[in-house]
Amino acid sequence: MGSLGPPELLIVLVIVLLLFGGRKLPELSRSIGTSIKEFRKATDDDEETTEDRPRVSPPSKEV
Repeated sequence: MGSLGPPELLIVLVIVLLLFGGRKLPELSRSIGTSIKEFRKATDDDEETTEDRPRVSPPSKEV
């Protein structure tokens, strides 16, 4: 299964345009961009907090 090429992307864009209409597309793309930015910020914050935590080794198994 390959990635999407230009013809497939064009078909997807036409379907999105038909579903949401021309007036809703800027609002939809703006909200998607904001969501992506918030997601990236949250994952960056999470990576910073996990790096600050002390590393704990797993408990040893005694037989």
